Amino acid sequence: MANGRVVRTADRSMGSRQLAGLLPGEVIARPGYRTLAGAVRELILDGRIPLHVRLPAERELAEAVGASRATVTAAYDLLRESGYVRSRRGAGTWTELPDGHPIVGAHGAGVGAGGGIDLGIAAMGAPEGALERALEWAGPRLAVVARGHGYHPYGLPELREAVAERFTRRGLPTRPEQILVTAGAQQALVLALGLLCGAGDRVMVENPTYANALDAIRHARLRTAAIPVGEDGWDLEIGESALRQTVPKVAYVVPDFHNPTGALMPEEDRVRLLAATRRTGTWLVVDETLTDIALDVPAPVPLASLAPRGGADHVLSVGSLSKTHWGGLRVGWIRATANLVTELAAGRVAADMTGSVLDQLVAVPLVAGIEAALPVRLERLREQRAALVAALERHVPEWSWRVPVGGLSLWVDLGEPVSSGLTERAAAAGVHIGRGARFGVDPGTFEHRLRIPYTLPAERLEEGVRVLAGAFHEGVPLPRAVDRPHWVA
Repeated sequence: MANGRVVRTADRSMGSRQLAGLLPGEVIARPGYRTLAGAVRELILDGRIPLHVRLPAERELAEAVGASRATVTAAYDLLRESGYVRSRRGAGTWTELPDGHPIVGAHGAGVGAGGGIDLGIAAMGAPEGALERALEWAGPRLAVVARGHGYHPYGLPELREAVAERFTRRGLPTRPEQILVTAGAQQALVLALGLLCGAGDRVMVENPTYANALDAIRHARLRTAAIPVGEDGWDLEIGESALRQTVPKVAYVVPDFHNPTGALMPEEDRVRLLAATRRTGTWLVVDETLTDIALDVPAPVPLASLAPRGGADHVLSVGSLSKTHWGGLRVGWIRATANLVTELAAGRVAADMTGSVLDQLVAVPLVAGIEAALPVRLERLREQRAALVAALERHVPEWSWRVPVGGLSLWVDLGEPVSSGLTERAAAAGVHIGRGARFGVDPGTFEHRLRIPYTLPAERLEEGVRVLAGAFHEGVPLPRAVDRPHWVA
């Protein structure tokens, strides 16, 4: 489907029909030069038009979108002025980012954009003293490990053992050879997609879902089918129908305190999903990154543990230390069959040979001691969740949300489709936050939603919500998604 395709930089150029297929319907219906420039800018920022790709000639694009050449010329002029394209006589027009523009991350906020309040990243700083104690433990062992070559494509043996033991404690018997250590859960997903899928294959995902997962799927040139996740959880009737009709190679789910909705999949739905994916021969990738962030309920058991004996060979369980400890410690893992782990490791070697031994040594006591470290961390998150809810009730009582029983954020309904306009206005006031559309399978969906994490201190959450409320309540109405000019002067 054209709207879901990511163009590879290896193509080096983009045809007019190809670009027209990526543009929203309203741009084709009303091809004004500002809306056209804004739509192209949005595609560049979302990564769906890569950098350093040559755009179609003005005359060709005008024919493809049903506009005058003057309209396309003016749109290209705006993109040049704002730094999103560059042109050279005889060489065409190429995409780029303005000087100093921050990288757009998973949540639509500028990664690395200094200053302000960052509500785009749902993660906390490291627990006080935890990294220092882990480094102290790792120091003497590093001297021993450093006598070897340092290449461990499967992961450091001590860490594989610690992760396997933790799965076993949680109710899923696991051997170390069933664990592949990765550079975070995102690399784990990318490796799984790379091994299990080929370009054009279909992947079933939740809608909405984790934005970085969608990016990985699009960059792998995979198509999507969707399981809706709403106020009442997963619509598995639609999910089972999609499995039967599309027979996807992979299904990717976040059943534990789902990102972004915070929903927790009931046990009966987990059993149902295991059986449905097994019937269709679909690999089931279960993202357990948020499993331990259980605020009002016990932490769920691994989804694979609910399968009958031998019935979970198609399940890959993915996790990391990013949410329980620190996102800067890039340590994650995949739990799968030993044979599949061997194949995944071979693919991993082609990308980065091995992970950092020092990071993995530091991770060993952290993985072993997750249960001991969680109570203080979870209590702080409960307090910050309550502070965020109180701030929203005080400043924007017309918005609505459900308080999740775990996870790191609220999935807030704004009551009208103004999420993208609101995030731009808030960013101008120093608050960075992810618009709802970043979490949707289809472009333009969830424009009535914001994901607001409660991972900052209470006073920062109060200030962030105050700015969001001010941006929402300003006298000038927010443009709606259907007529919002995305271009910014």
